[in-house]
Amino acid sequence: LLVMFICNHCPYVRAVAPRLAATMETLQNMGIGVIAINSNDYDTYPQDDFANMQKFAREHAFNFPYAIDESQAVARAYGAVCTPDFFGFNAELVLHYRGRFDSAGAHPATSGTVPELLNAMVHVAEHGHGPEKQYPSMGCSIKWRA
Repeated sequence: LLVMFICNHCPYVRAVAPRLAATMETLQNMGIGVIAINSNDYDTYPQDDFANMQKFAREHAFNFPYAIDESQAVARAYGAVCTPDFFGFNAELVLHYRGRFDSAGAHPATSGTVPELLNAMVHVAEHGHGPEKQYPSMGCSIKWRA
C-alpha cells in the first residue's frame, strides 16, 4: 500500500503530477494499493479545497482515490510533514518506505532521473521490505490549521 500526502497548489506536487499519475498506474497494475490525501488547511489555502482537488485529479488523470483530511488527524497520525510525502507499506502493513518521489524533485525528469518511489515499492512488493538507502521527502510544508 502506498499512502501519499499531496495538495493542489504546492510547486513540488505540481512538478511531479504527470510523473505521479504514470507511476501510480504502474504500481496499481502490480497490485499495489494507492491513495492520495490532502491535509492542507483549505480555509487559508482555498486552492486546496475539495472542488479544486477534483479538478486537479481530472487535469492530471489520477486513477486513484484522492481524499481530503479535513481534521488533519490522518496527517498527524502518519507524521506527515510536507507535500508530497510518501509512505510505502508491505503486505503486513508495516512501513518500509518513507521518502521522496524521484531524484529530479521539482525539476523536469531527465534520462538520469532515478524513480526512487517506484523502485522502492517494487522492492517492497518483491522482497517484503524497502531499500536500505532512502532520501527524505522534499516539498512544501503541510498547511496546518491554527
